[in-house]
Amino acid sequence: MRIDPAGWPFITGPLAPAALLAAGGRATGRRWPRLAAWPLLGMSAYMALFFRDPDRRCDTTPAGPDDVLSPADGVVMVAGEPQAGVAPEGDWQQVSVFLSVVDVHVNRSPYRGEVVESSYRKGSFLAAYRKESAHRNERSELWLRDGERTVVFRQIVGVLARRIVTRTGPGQSLETGERMGLMKFGSRMDVFVPPECTITVTKGQRVRGGETVIARWPSTN
Repeated sequence: MRIDPAGWPFITGPLAPAALLAAGGRATGRRWPRLAAWPLLGMSAYMALFFRDPDRRCDTTPAGPDDVLSPADGVVMVAGEPQAGVAPEGDWQQVSVFLSVVDVHVNRSPYRGEVVESSYRKGSFLAAYRKESAHRNERSELWLRDGERTVVFRQIVGVLARRIVTRTGPGQSLETGERMGLMKFGSRMDVFVPPECTITVTKGQRVRGGETVIARWPSTN
């Protein structure tokens, strides 16, 4: 199983004290140090699960030219009309995905194109499922442009998340579904597409990053 590089400090951190406790228990013949090591081993195992980075369909099969894919695993919170005060200036539709602490947190680009604008804003750490988190929480925003088509998406931290990792920036090109970062521990992602796109998911639907089509541009053929 592939692990995102950002996860290794969290995975290996609990292993050192666990090893010391286990060694101490063997040396002294006491049972409690060995028992105390188990929660640390469990924490390390959970971190490995959290930072897992599975391959998805887009890694081997290119997405359709008009498809906008989910940037993350999770449950759709908003699909269609944007939340008040959340969307960028202009006319947009919104798809928001809530990531729980057991979802894959590696983020993928929802569409292809050049990153023409990026911004990072510090903020609060409200629960990511709350409406206010979209405009009050810490976030990173990226604008993708492919010809006349523009897609905006945001990484937004939640109550447990304390760091956004964004591995792209202006001038770089992304493919639909390409890995571009992650968020640590419970968060949400917002995607904004123009009105001419058709939203293909519904509120409450579970989606998979790099696989589920959340919107579709009108075909140019």
